[in-house]
Amino acid sequence: MILKPGAALLFDIDGTLADTDPLHLEAFNRTFAPYGHQFDKPRFALELQGLANEAIARRFVPHLSAADGMAVMRGKEETFRDLARTEIHAVPGLFALMDLADAAGLPMAAVTNAPRANADLILDGLGIRHRFRAVVIGEELAHGKPHPLPYLEGLRLLDASAEASVAFEDSRTGIASATAAGLATIGIRTSLLHEDMIAAGATLSADSYDDPALRAFVAATVSQG
Repeated sequence: MILKPGAALLFDIDGTLADTDPLHLEAFNRTFAPYGHQFDKPRFALELQGLANEAIARRFVPHLSAADGMAVMRGKEETFRDLARTEIHAVPGLFALMDLADAAGLPMAAVTNAPRANADLILDGLGIRHRFRAVVIGEELAHGKPHPLPYLEGLRLLDASAEASVAFEDSRTGIASATAAGLATIGIRTSLLHEDMIAAGATLSADSYDDPALRAFVAATVSQG
């Protein structure tokens, strides 16, 4: 494969590399039950998935100070990590796609709104940290997703071009971030339906990285022929 100049692959982490959304849903319900909130899968996808913790705290515990709200969110993330330590599994086809990317010299970055401790747990749990030339943590930037800055930073760190690159996302906020950065975005259907992802701006969606349409789109975007 002859790559276009600036070609790259950029991946969200939660729900995109690993199907962690059920674990986050359980952690949110344990954390927010004392505050009168209960989430099912549709409400999780609409109101929580992909959002920065600061935004979640402002919405669901607005009576708390900013510091106390973030303390609640840190507790939620600790609960998630406890659940995730033995429950992390890659989305099917991920390793095969990464093998192809590595063989072609196609650089990859991970771009997430998750705290660094969560990102570390997932990347190390899957054994794929070495695959990524950059890991971008949204909460360490001036703006997280849905702002385009996290993906713009990923492109900058890879010295990549949005026009020759592809992003993979599973949430509305993530798709909004990637597309606003100029990236063609493939939705991974671990939580959202195809029509939800297309409405959010995804170019196409797939259940796994083995999907022939996904593979064909990636090849057409990053290669010269």
